[in-house]
Amino acid sequence: MRIRCVSDSLCVLGALFLTATLALGCASAKWVPLFDRQTLTGWHKNPEPIGQDTGGNWAVEEGAITGEQGPPGSGHGGILLSDERFDDFELTIDAKPDWGICSGVLLRANDRGQAYQIMVDYHDRGNVGHVHGERFGSWNNRPFLIYGEYDKDGKLIGMTTKPIDKQLPEAFSITGEEWVETWKFGEWNTIRVRIEGSPPHITTWLNDVKVSEFNGEAYDEERYDKAKVTGDIGPRGSIGLQVHSGDGWPNGSKCRWKNIRIRSLAPVAEL
Repeated sequence: MRIRCVSDSLCVLGALFLTATLALGCASAKWVPLFDRQTLTGWHKNPEPIGQDTGGNWAVEEGAITGEQGPPGSGHGGILLSDERFDDFELTIDAKPDWGICSGVLLRANDRGQAYQIMVDYHDRGNVGHVHGERFGSWNNRPFLIYGEYDKDGKLIGMTTKPIDKQLPEAFSITGEEWVETWKFGEWNTIRVRIEGSPPHITTWLNDVKVSEFNGEAYDEERYDKAKVTGDIGPRGSIGLQVHSGDGWPNGSKCRWKNIRIRSLAPVAEL
């Protein structure tokens, strides 16, 4: 952009205006924390029961958000939602789930629990990193399931995967073998997700390794209704963390989340 100076004072004002505008443009691309590592300020539980999801138990422990059924072992889950709502963005979040839990990261979620979910189903026949339609069709784009490997005493010692017996729409996905190599067993793992457009294009990474691409415009799996999805979800919503209801959640087990950061992908208006 060029500034034409008709006087020294106007030139200075023009330069200051341009500098401020550029600074705002840069600020829109900066990573912003969504969790202060001390409190749940900026987050709320689902305000009304959603089936068995009455809210769950959420706390901050050792600098991480922890979630479990509430009360533990009751079968009652819930979701923790960001107060702020977002449209196109990139998100990073560190996860350390206990084995056997069923959780997930919700994108563009509403208070009814409808969302695009990045699965964190950390259990036999589960999946971590692919996309699931939460409470609108239950479709997903996972090409394989994860399983635990156990020693003779039943202790979990590693992970393996098996392909699903189903033809999915053609799209990029990591292989099961690559997923096992990428997942840091027993450690913190970083999930990164990018969501743009409506219907959205969603790309996921695990520890900086690309896991999945989902194209909501072209996806044609039987249970996916593009018009209903965009009508129910829309282009904007909360970030959510899930504790699944039901008797499959091990009593006393938790999901753990920290280092939650987001940056807007909204374009900066040109002058």
